[in-house]
Amino acid sequence: VQLQASGGGLVQPGGSLRLSCKASGFTLEYFAIGWFRQAPGKEREGVSYISDVDQTTYYSNFVKGRFTASRDDAKNMAFLQMDNLEPEDTAVYYCAAELGPLDSDYALKQDPYDYWGQGTQVTVSS
Repeated sequence: VQLQASGGGLVQPGGSLRLSCKASGFTLEYFAIGWFRQAPGKEREGVSYISDVDQTTYYSNFVKGRFTASRDDAKNMAFLQMDNLEPEDTAVYYCAAELGPLDSDYALKQDPYDYWGQGTQVTVSS
């Protein structure tokens, strides 16, 4: 069972990136996907969530309106489209999976998720 996040990089403020999360060894179709990030010196925090059943999404307040979570179960992949990036978005981004769906009170918390990817670095700087 493995998750692999990719798509990070260096982007200027106002730019966009699309992160991908590829699952192997299991079928992502039955799992909810969470995206988290950890900036240097800070705790890991929840960014977004997309459910398995009806693709319900939740976002943290600091990315709402700028980030969009999606998934393609046929490809066993999930995505995080990040637009209008800000320097404060600089962090290592992780995808995580858990048998879903998750209650909204827990969707952006780390504890419910059993499967984690290795992280991809996103740097927003001019």
